[in-house]
Parts: sequence; C-alpha cells; structure tokens
Amino acid sequence: MRISIKLKFSLFLAVLLILALGVLSYIVLQGVEKNQLTQTEVYLAQHVKTVNLRVKQTYYTGTRMEPQIFMRQRGRGLATELAGFTGLGVTLYDAQGLQVGTSIQDPPVVDQQSEVNAALAYALHNKIAYEAVGDTLLYLAPLQGPEEQMGVVQLQYSLKSSQSFLRTLQNLFLTTGIAVLLLSFIIGYLYFNRAAAAIGRLKKAAEDIRRAEYIQAPPVRRKDELGELAEGIYFMSKEIEQSIAAKDEEQRKLQLAIHKLQALEQQQKQYIGNISHEFKTPLTSIKAYVDLLNMYDDDPKLLLEAKASIAKETQRLYEMVEKVLQVSALEKYDFESRAELLEVAEGLRDVCARMSGKAERFGITISCDAEPAHIWIDKESFMHIFINLLDNAIKYNVPQGTIHVHSELRDNRVRITIRDSGIGIPEEARERIFEPFYTVNRDRSRQSGGTGLGLSLVRNLVEKQNGSITLLETEGEGSVFELSFPAT
Repeated sequence: MRISIKLKFSLFLAVLLILALGVLSYIVLQGVEKNQLTQTEVYLAQHVKTVNLRVKQTYYTGTRMEPQIFMRQRGRGLATELAGFTGLGVTLYDAQGLQVGTSIQDPPVVDQQSEVNAALAYALHNKIAYEAVGDTLLYLAPLQGPEEQMGVVQLQYSLKSSQSFLRTLQNLFLTTGIAVLLLSFIIGYLYFNRAAAAIGRLKKAAEDIRRAEYIQAPPVRRKDELGELAEGIYFMSKEIEQSIAAKDEEQRKLQLAIHKLQALEQQQKQYIGNISHEFKTPLTSIKAYVDLLNMYDDDPKLLLEAKASIAKETQRLYEMVEKVLQVSALEKYDFESRAELLEVAEGLRDVCARMSGKAERFGITISCDAEPAHIWIDKESFMHIFINLLDNAIKYNVPQGTIHVHSELRDNRVRITIRDSGIGIPEEARERIFEPFYTVNRDRSRQSGGTGLGLSLVRNLVEKQNGSITLLETEGEGSVFELSFPAT
C-alpha cells in the first residue's frame, strides 16, 4: 500500500512530539513530586522539633518519673494535646514500640498496620522513617528523653492536596500536549504538503525530460535542498537538450553529407558518361575520315576535306582534354592559388586585347567600359574566368555581332557584366548552363568547338575567389552574365 510522504513525515513529527512531550511531562512531574516531598519533609521535621520540645517541657515540669512510666501515664493526653497544637494526627509509642496514645479515631487496617510496624521498627533505632499509605503520609521520628530515646512520635499528614495538584498538573500536560500535538500535526501536514507538492513538480519535470519535453525554467524556486535539486534538474535538462540538439545537428549534417555523396556519385557517373560521349564524337569523326582515306587515298578533294576536319576535331579534342584537366585540378589549384590586389579595369582591358584577334576572325567587335576598382583575386584565375566567358561570347555570337564588357563599383562590390548579341539561351536551359558538359545546342557546340565545360569551370573559379556569377534576364537577342566580387 502506497503511503504519501507528507503523511509519513507528519506521523514521524507526531511521534517525535509525543516522545518529547512524554519525556518533558515525566521530568516535570517527577520534579514537582520530589519538590513536594522535600517541602513535606521540612514541614514535618519542624513539627517533630516542636513535639520533642513540648514532650520535654511536660516531662521536666511535672513529677519526676521514669521515661517509660511517663510515656504510659501521659501518652494519651500528650497525643491529644500535640494533635491540637500541630493540626496533624499524632500517635505516640514508648521505647518498646507499644502505642501509648493517639489522636486518630479510625485505626489502620491490617495491611496498613504491617507497613506502620515496619517503619516503627526503623524509627525505634533513633532514625526517621515515613511511609505513604493511600492518600496519607505516616511520618515517624524518635522522641528524645533526658538520656536516651524514650519513644516514637508518628505524625499523620494528608497527601490529598499534593496528589490533587499532581493530577491537575498531569491533566494540564495531557490536555496541552494533545492540543499542541494536533496543532503541530496540522501545521506539519500543511508544511510537508508544500514540500510534497515541490517533490511532485520535480517528479513531473523528470518525466517531461524523459519524454524529451525539456523544461525552460527551474520547476521549484526554494532556498533549500529542494531548490538546489530543482536548479540541478533544470541545468541537466538544458545540457541534455543541447546534447540532443547537437546530436540531431550532427545527424542532419551526416544525412546531408550522405545525400551530397550520393549526388556526387551520380554526378560523377554522369560526368564520366558525358566525357566518354564527348570524346567519342570527335574520335568517331576522325576514324571515319581515316577509313575514307584508306579507301580513297588518291582523291585530292577528300584529302583536303579530311585534313581540315581531322585538324578541327583534334583541336576540339585537345581543348576538351585541357578543360577536363582544369576542372579535375581545381582542388589542387585552390591550394596553389595566390591572391593579390588586382586593378579590374586594367585586367579587363588586358583580357579584351588578348581575345580581340579571335573576335576579328569571326567579325565580332569587343568594347570595354570599366571603372577603376580593385579586388583581391588570383590573377591566373581572373584570366581563366574572363577568357572563357569572352570565348563563349565569340563562339555563340552572330556574324558582325558585338560584345560589351562593363564594370562598376556599387555597394562595396565590383560588378562586371559581359553582354553579347549572340543566339541567347532559352528559358528552359538557364538553370543547367553551369553543369559540366551541358550545352544548349549540341550541333552548334560541335560546329563552334564547344565542350560544355567552360561555364562550369568559370563558376567554380568565381566561387573560389569569393565571388558570384549570374545569368541576367534579357529582353532581346544575346546573353548577359554578371559577376560580383568584394571590393577592397
């Protein structure tokens, strides 16, 4: 059977109170009783002195006779006289223990007489003896004669008032004790109920933590051990919550890494497939012309056509291999790159000057409008980025087309745009143009020598230099790429 802790504590407090009140009552009552006995002894001793003095006075003032004869002759009268003088019952005994006089009307019963005889035998040896018989105290003391003890005087003292006082005191202790016990039990129960409620809140907090419902504040605010325990549970909850959150975050990162690895694996498979397909196309063309030359090696027209096509496909294959090696070496290149302060306008004019010869062969005009600005970038990466972009702008332009390069400093960033008047990029292809080996028009790419790796390489290089590249919306023909780098 389950017993509440507040009831246990209250009962324990009640037992302690009963024990304390019992011990206190016993000590006090024993002290009072002992004090009453002491006062009674002093009171009766004073009367014994008075009795001895009166007996001696009577003995010396009358006719001289033997003490024993004096006691037998004058005992009855002396007992009555002394009783009136002291206000107590008086009984006189001679030296042989025989009663010679008494003021007591009711003789003691047999059991009481035996107790009196025992005390009397003790008093006859010149000693004081007393015996409580019911509610009466019998006090026996020696009577001194002229030379030796002449008898014993017995004083009968009523204990009714003393016993009544003790009973009253006992009742007072009992009544007060019960009242204090009940009041203390009620107060203790209420106090322990408050403590039990605090323990209940601590238990609920522990159950909430077990259900992963973490507490946001200490469940109990007290300046005692329960308060310290509540603080400990609160801090434990915060630590567990942080640990679980960290574990969940690590798990999320692990899942993300797994997804990225899976995506990378899929991309790698696609990458290898694209490389194989792209490599196979120029090799197939070269092999076809080689077979034709083996069959018709005396045809001058075929020979010229084969030489031109083989040279074109070989150049395309060479560029493709070079781009693949660049993409594969990006991680290594990242460690070997050396950033430096570059003047943007000067760098862009240099790139435009390098690509102007190829542009003139295709009838393309390149113009550059660059504001002075500085960025922190690897110079070789800068050249790779803009040579690839200008090369694409030339390959996919129209005859007599234009390419315009513009740079400006805005919002603490250097923004560079490359606008061409070429064939443009369809809306459905805008999201994929930065993927490796992706080309908008494969026939046009083969004619122009495109590999589909240029923009992928450009984006990787731009991002490694803390920049960004975006394909902007255009209203007419052509394409516009915007690059942004932090200005210094």
